[in-house]
Amino acid sequence: MDDVLTIGEMCAAYQVTARTLRFYEQKELIWPIRQGSHRLYDRKARARLQLILRGKRFGFSLEDIRQLLDMYEREGSNQAQLERTYAVAVDRLGQMVAQRDELDLAIAELKQELAEGAAMIAAFKAAAE
Repeated sequence: MDDVLTIGEMCAAYQVTARTLRFYEQKELIWPIRQGSHRLYDRKARARLQLILRGKRFGFSLEDIRQLLDMYEREGSNQAQLERTYAVAVDRLGQMVAQRDELDLAIAELKQELAEGAAMIAAFKAAAE
């Protein structure tokens, strides 16, 4: 078992906590090899964790990630998995663009409010002098 990492090594390598790894295990996203009370992570578990972290960075739900990972067929073409991943990603991109647009609008409005507030403060200060 030369190609396995301990939970501590996984945490260091992927900058996650042990609690995160145990949570992903509980959610059936990764399956470490168990040796007594020790968890060991093989190449498959590490690959799955990388995909989980990427999915989370893109804002995919854990359920979407689990379903997409479960579609993987070692000896298959994985066309269905790719098509579903593409569809989820397109949907998520649409959500992200909408959120960005809303945020851009909120930023513009707040800048306007701050400019008006600064003008009012300056007027108060000028009137007090």
